[in-house]
Amino acid sequence: MVCIFFCSSLSANIPEKQIPFTWELGYSNSMSENPVKWIPAIVPGAVQLDIAKAEKYAPFYYAEHWKDYLWMEDQFYTYKTSFPKPALKGDERCLFISKGIDYQFTIFLNGEELMSQEGMFTPVRLDLTDKLKDKNELKIRINPVPKLFSKPADRSQASNVVKPAVSYGWDWHPRLVPLGIWDDTFLEIQPASYIEDFHVDYTLNSGLSKADINLNISGRNIRNLSFIWILKDESGKEVLKSEEKIELTLESPQLWWPHDHGKPYLYTSIIQLFDNSGKLIQTKETKIGFRKIKLVMNDGAWREPDGFPKSRSVPPIQLEINGRKIFCKGTNWVNPEIFPGIITRDRYNELLNFAKEANFNILRIWGGGIVNKESFFELCDEKGLLVWQEFPLACNNYPDNAHYLAILKQEATSIIKRVKKHPSLAFWCGGNELFNSWSGMTEQSLALRLLNSLCLELDPTSPFIATSPLMGMAHGNYVFRDLNTKEEVFSNMARAHYTAYTEFGMPAPAAVSILKTIIPQEELWPPKPGASWESHHAYKAWVGNTWLCQDIIEDYFGVSSSLEELVANGQLMQGEGYKCIYEEARRQKPYCSMAANWCYNEPWPTAANNSLISYPNIPKPGFFAVKNACRPLLASAKFSKFKWTEGETFFADIWMLNDLPNEIPAGKVKIKLLAGTSEVTILTWEYDGMKANVNQQGPTARIKLPAWRTDRFKVVLEVEGHPEYNSEYTLAYQPRTVERKRSTPVMNQ
Repeated sequence: MVCIFFCSSLSANIPEKQIPFTWELGYSNSMSENPVKWIPAIVPGAVQLDIAKAEKYAPFYYAEHWKDYLWMEDQFYTYKTSFPKPALKGDERCLFISKGIDYQFTIFLNGEELMSQEGMFTPVRLDLTDKLKDKNELKIRINPVPKLFSKPADRSQASNVVKPAVSYGWDWHPRLVPLGIWDDTFLEIQPASYIEDFHVDYTLNSGLSKADINLNISGRNIRNLSFIWILKDESGKEVLKSEEKIELTLESPQLWWPHDHGKPYLYTSIIQLFDNSGKLIQTKETKIGFRKIKLVMNDGAWREPDGFPKSRSVPPIQLEINGRKIFCKGTNWVNPEIFPGIITRDRYNELLNFAKEANFNILRIWGGGIVNKESFFELCDEKGLLVWQEFPLACNNYPDNAHYLAILKQEATSIIKRVKKHPSLAFWCGGNELFNSWSGMTEQSLALRLLNSLCLELDPTSPFIATSPLMGMAHGNYVFRDLNTKEEVFSNMARAHYTAYTEFGMPAPAAVSILKTIIPQEELWPPKPGASWESHHAYKAWVGNTWLCQDIIEDYFGVSSSLEELVANGQLMQGEGYKCIYEEARRQKPYCSMAANWCYNEPWPTAANNSLISYPNIPKPGFFAVKNACRPLLASAKFSKFKWTEGETFFADIWMLNDLPNEIPAGKVKIKLLAGTSEVTILTWEYDGMKANVNQQGPTARIKLPAWRTDRFKVVLEVEGHPEYNSEYTLAYQPRTVERKRSTPVMNQ
């Protein structure tokens, strides 16, 4: 496979010189052994995928074939490629560049060791010029998967490395631990003088009317050379220019906003480097957005605790952007492939388009997974999606020892320097669930103190929190009904009181069409623990019968007669459960400032999961339910429970939910019930005009439920003249007679 990658930032005046690489891969049982066989390798990629292709392994996502890949963890791998010495002009340099090699590796050129590194997020830049021969052989040796053999075969084996813990096994991820060259890797011909990194630091004044700019330029042999920096607006008009000056002021900057509050305005930043004769030798072009982001105290949070002795209040988690407090509606993002080397810009783009369609304005990049590739952040900048970025720490007690801290510092420094350039970055977070009994870390843990200090040093204008959740924030629940107390999400959320709901889940099975691609035909129906259903996380994934929860589904709608019926009912319950949480979190505004479900997507096709998007990019019905619940303005109904009985007094609290930054005129809402062909209007509410970003509570609608021959009914809220604000809910119904007519729709087949 020939892989050619080059940096597009080189000036068009300089002919690109490209070196095609044909990569091969070999493996052995020990470092001292040489591979006995070489196979074609795809870069970026993963060693497991190369072996699987060469040896004709069955797809890891089908049945239980993922187990056939486990032996690959403990091999030593070598990538090799050969290339002739490139023709260099004058003082040009030939560099080997890799944006990511996973995880512990050594690089050799013509048998000479050039470097060793631990860490997958720190790029490699090696000047090969003075070591090149007429014919050259480049090798990259990668060590086996790092693990603590004293720990069980789960995430705890990753507790001493800066490698995502998810791949060691999670309740929605099989144990498949990637190794290999996972990001763009290429040979680049550069002039002797070269800008390696360029960043525009800026500070907005209190009125947001002026940006004080500082240009940060680093590179090779550029100290005495001249440069020109140009800033252009979206129309291409030059709005600022500097020759040699690194401190400037931009008057009246257009601000970058999340897409639901304004325009994610991006300027074009261009820096040109000239040699001593005045010849242009390099051009770098990037995008920049101007915004001011803070985490401030939630409304009412200073009143807690309300008695003496006064102690610390809950930490700030209200996001303020450009002086405006916003309600964050989002989701927990996980890397969309088990093997991140095969993630492409197009794949990111599809998922991020869905996220914007779902009316999300923030993505929590969970600390159990990777820090995404550069194209992810570029797309978030363009689409106006905020990014809550966690470092790769999750659910482990990461050590205070010198070696781990040195690697963490190296990796975190690389991550911060890359990601801080993006206006979509909302804030940094040390990692996932670190202040819990299963992790055992505290604010005094050296890893978290280190990360805080690095963020302050390298990106002081971006907020930092140590972990999620913090006191006052909530993770959970993750099922429609508590497995022990049997309490439904409707009553659980009604009594909840948190500043942010940053993880919560509603499981649902995948579509039948997906299940048929991962579960052998003989196992499909009925589902049962063990074998493929369990491997794909339908059973024993977390606790109880997660994530399929067939017993809960059938408790509401009766024993399923087919896989199609079970899937449709489970997906319905996911959608209604998620709508309940998102809308209730919004009703708790302004004390509550955020709702982000667990989780958005998945890295392989699960049989059942909390995800809104099935692998690879297939929305579940729950996605569309959440999309409706997150509309900036909508009529909303609050219920006390999911299942209602004939003759019972049904009631629902009616609200108008408003996250818009502008005032809303008065209007009228009609509330009605639909069951089969029956329709009854139970209330009409005339709501007042609403202030910007303020909800309005309305009356309670009540009715004695009539006799229907169905197992479900709909609650419909119609806003006069504004159908885009309408809402619809489906609830379970129990007739008094034992026999009932089922009306299960077949969805998402």
